[in-house]
Amino acid sequence: MARVTVEDCLKKVGDQFALVHLATKRYRQLRRGAPRLYNCPKNKDAVCSLREIASDKVKFAGKLRQIIEERVETDLRRQIELARKGQG
Repeated sequence: MARVTVEDCLKKVGDQFALVHLATKRYRQLRRGAPRLYNCPKNKDAVCSLREIASDKVKFAGKLRQIIEERVETDLRRQIELARKGQG
């Protein structure tokens, strides 16, 4: 794969919001020292995470809609808790 594009990744993930979450999570794993699943030694971790997604080596563990809904729900609960603490 000479050049990785967002379109290549969207073919695998299907949703921009999901792509951002998946790429961010994989980027953080790589920054913490996780082994690369795609041979891209000259690329930075952000590009490598996209290459891994485009090559179908990284994907969501479950159903995409369910994962996104759970993530949004968790984030909303966290924001509500923070708002309540700020008022108290």
